[in-house]
Amino acid sequence: MKSLDQKINSYFSGLVVRKDLVKTVKGNAIVPTYVLEYLLGQYCATSDEASIQTGIETVKEILRKHYVHRNEAGLVRSNIKEKGRYKVIDKISVALNDKTDAYEAEFSNLGIKKVLVDSGTIKSHPKLLVGGVWCIADIEYEFKEEKNAIPWIMSTLKPIQLSHFDFEGYVEARKQFTTDEWIDLLIQSIGFNPELFGKRSKLTQLIRLIPYCERNYNLIELGPKGTGKSHIYSEFSPHGILISGGEVTVPKLFVSNSSGKIGLVGYWDVVAFDEFAGKQKRVDKALVDIMKNYMANKSFSRGVETLGAEASMVFVGNTQHTVPFMLKHSNLFDELPEKFYDSAFLDRIHFYAPGWEIDIIRGEMFSSGYGFVVDYLAEILRSMRNHDYSDRYKEQFSLSSDISTRDRDGINKTFSGLMKILFPQGGASKDEIEEMLAFAIEGRKRVKDQVMRIDTTYPTVHFAYTDVFGQSRTVKTLEEETYPHYYNKTVGEPDDVIPQAESIELDFPKATIKGQHLTFQENQRGVSYDTLFGHYLSGAGRIVVTDPYIRLFYQVRNFMEFLETVLKFKPIEDEVAVHLITTEDDFKGEQQKENFEKIKESCDTAGIAFTWEFDTTGTIHARHIETDNGWKILLDRGLDIFQHYEMNDAFTFNNRLQQFRPCKAFDVTFLKVQGSKTGAEKE
Repeated sequence: MKSLDQKINSYFSGLVVRKDLVKTVKGNAIVPTYVLEYLLGQYCATSDEASIQTGIETVKEILRKHYVHRNEAGLVRSNIKEKGRYKVIDKISVALNDKTDAYEAEFSNLGIKKVLVDSGTIKSHPKLLVGGVWCIADIEYEFKEEKNAIPWIMSTLKPIQLSHFDFEGYVEARKQFTTDEWIDLLIQSIGFNPELFGKRSKLTQLIRLIPYCERNYNLIELGPKGTGKSHIYSEFSPHGILISGGEVTVPKLFVSNSSGKIGLVGYWDVVAFDEFAGKQKRVDKALVDIMKNYMANKSFSRGVETLGAEASMVFVGNTQHTVPFMLKHSNLFDELPEKFYDSAFLDRIHFYAPGWEIDIIRGEMFSSGYGFVVDYLAEILRSMRNHDYSDRYKEQFSLSSDISTRDRDGINKTFSGLMKILFPQGGASKDEIEEMLAFAIEGRKRVKDQVMRIDTTYPTVHFAYTDVFGQSRTVKTLEEETYPHYYNKTVGEPDDVIPQAESIELDFPKATIKGQHLTFQENQRGVSYDTLFGHYLSGAGRIVVTDPYIRLFYQVRNFMEFLETVLKFKPIEDEVAVHLITTEDDFKGEQQKENFEKIKESCDTAGIAFTWEFDTTGTIHARHIETDNGWKILLDRGLDIFQHYEMNDAFTFNNRLQQFRPCKAFDVTFLKVQGSKTGAEKE
């Protein structure tokens, strides 16, 4: 067991579960993750392997006996009749029959209706009236000869939710973890392997949790298919409900004027709209209008009466185009239905999560480590809706006076949510507070910048903050950094009048190469060894690469791709000597040497004289490239600048072309060695 998993089990004993067990027990049961983890939490919340295996078998047996599959509903109903009483796991919804003045339950998979429910059960679990709740219930069968008599009787009903938790214990245990450890614990709790995500990607995943811990939080996430946008809202918590964007009506969402029945926002902490994007979708204009009022004022009208609610609103949908395409031709809200493509509606969104930065989910991305039983974490987050952490930055930072009240609200609510999730105990450092604040500002800026494209009457806003020393820092979105031409242009403006980016272009001509320092953000795309190093390597006769971490397969592959860049930028008739100084791998040194030999054989046929040596002094730590044409290139990450991608899939551009891979955060410095001349200068 990894050290983090040991620590998790030590401080949260009985409240965590190994995340790969969900897939082990699920089988063909179509139930949310929180239902399965509720059961796993009862029997497998331990690190003892023997107990885990016994618990798995127990959970499998419970599901086999009591989970109702639709195609086996007839058999289960027969079991209830023959045995007189039977326990089932099913999704149950309840409605009031005003003709008989009785509450009647409907079992989704079991296929039985009009099962009587007492008023006390409804008072204890009002969500049964809206959307349905997964429950463990005891059903009895008693045949009656009276006309229209229902033979089904519900003797007990227990929603699958945690009954109690110790919030103070949670906060105290949090103090035992570093910030990075805590973030990794939360990522494992969601179900992902944190080793395959960078810091920014982890924060983007955790943004999805804010609606659960922050009242009336409005979040949108648009991005490619298959990135897990809706998973959190359908599988993670019994306090959220996921509905199709095309299936909602004003009565279902808010209130029915005819019956007075309150809709989803009155009962659920989070109402998420799946498949929200789609230009051709038909949307009721009245729904958009009432949503605008609710998202701004936390209230909605029912005739002459105004009602309030606390549900957060989440909108997730798929994009059909790339980010630069949308920025060039329209904006990042381009995919929305026409009625929602409304600046007044969009301006009420607190954070736009960049779904295009999140990788399509692959099998290896799922965690086999320990994380919270999601129902436990869901209850913790729900309890934190009563707290307000939005002022935690104000002793050290202040927002620009240019930022409007609505923009401040969005920034403050996102910041508050991140602080609740990451620092419920307080004690965040100044740098950590600044990181959360800048991330919150960026998400709101993404909303506002696109709204200003849609409606040019909105004033320009300078999104910045100032520290206690009066130093101001401007915040930019990653799209703005990556595609400055299109981000800052007016839609419809001819490309030939687009102002040039202030930052240095990576595809600069050879004549402009110079000493400089470049910084790249996590998840930035469009970077390759060709654009980064190519012109600096051109004209070199000897290149020395010093990097102690050319050991593992992916690192050696990175080095091979660097040699490809050398090959592309050397004249075909010339030869270049490339020497690598690295360290020998402790466990796979022979494989490492074999890989280098294969590279040498390939280089011999391409005009590259490749040699290498292993440093035995243990003194090399800095990573850099030196050329005999006068350049020294300092690399804080060496050649390891790309995030994890699927190397074995020959049919993905991430594999074939570096510019399609998201980067890690890294810096590179180009130094002109004193007294040296480049090949161009010598000519």
